[in-house]
Amino acid sequence: MTPSEAFAAVALIAVGCDNCLSREESRSLRLQLEGRSPYRDFSEERMGQLFDGLLVRMREEGWRPLLRAAVEALTPAQQETALAMAVHLVLSDNQLDQEEQELLQELASLLELPDARSQIIIDVIGVLNRDSLAS
Repeated sequence: MTPSEAFAAVALIAVGCDNCLSREESRSLRLQLEGRSPYRDFSEERMGQLFDGLLVRMREEGWRPLLRAAVEALTPAQQETALAMAVHLVLSDNQLDQEEQELLQELASLLELPDARSQIIIDVIGVLNRDSLAS
């Protein structure tokens, strides 16, 4: 797995681990990847092929083996960014269900980051996504 496939896999798993893709999650997934290299240079067809391949793998193997393979393909700096992106994506609909919580715990445990660093990332992205102005 290439780093670009791995990073996209983490994003896809973040929005798909609960078998429910909300409109907010779908929009956030697209925004998170389209602004990043190399995805900003991908055609619609190439992005479709990337996600089709990852979806097949996720259906056949489950999200946990795909996540492990993705993490192994990323450098520690890429892992850190992938964790922040995953937290942002699972919180984009302002809900954190059991499957999403398990994903974040699994991802944090797989990373080559100190536990405290992973928790800081999770906490800060949580604050960023908090709907603090809602009545």
